[in-house]
Amino acid sequence: MIEPQPRAPRDELLIHIPSLRAFAVSLSGQIDRADDLVQETLVKAWRNLGSYTEGTNMRAWLFTILRNVYISDIRRRKREVQDTDGVFAESVAVAPAQNGHMDLVDFRKALDGLPEEQREALVLIGAAEFSYEEAAEIAGCAVGTVKSRVNRARNALARKLNLDVSEIGLEPALRAALGPQDRSGVA
Repeated sequence: MIEPQPRAPRDELLIHIPSLRAFAVSLSGQIDRADDLVQETLVKAWRNLGSYTEGTNMRAWLFTILRNVYISDIRRRKREVQDTDGVFAESVAVAPAQNGHMDLVDFRKALDGLPEEQREALVLIGAAEFSYEEAAEIAGCAVGTVKSRVNRARNALARKLNLDVSEIGLEPALRAALGPQDRSGVA
C-alpha cells in the first residue's frame, strides 16, 4: 500500500476553509462578518506559517487563530451600536415561504440565543466534529468544561424549541443553520 504524501502546510490551509467559515458563521451570526474573520485568520496563519509545527493538528491551530481573531474583533466593536436583540434585523427580514425554512430559522434563533461559550462548544463538537479534547484545546478550557457546556447547550435548545433532548438531531441541524456552503472540509 502506498502511503499518501503529507501536504505542505500552505496547501493544507485551503482544505480547512469551509470548516473555518462554518465556525466563523456560528460565532458571528453574520456571513459577511464570518468571511472577514476567515480572511483575517488565513492572513495571520499565512504570516505565521513558519511557527506552525508540521505534523501537528493544522485544523485546531486554525480554529484557535479564528477564535482569537473573533475575540479581538469583539473587543474592538464594544463601542459600536449593535442589534443584539435582533429587532432591526427582524424588521427587514422577509418571511420564508416554507415550514422547513421556518424550523431552521427557529433553530438558528435558539442557537444564537445561547451563551457564547455554550454555542461555541456545541458548534465545535456538533458541527465541526472536533473531539472534546480538541474543542477544549481550541476554547482554552478543560475537557469537562466543554462537555458541560455542550450538555447545557443541548438542554437549552431543547427547551427553547419545545423538544425532548433525544429529538434534536443537532449535528445536521447545526450544519444546516450555518448556511449553504461546501462541507468538504467538515467530516
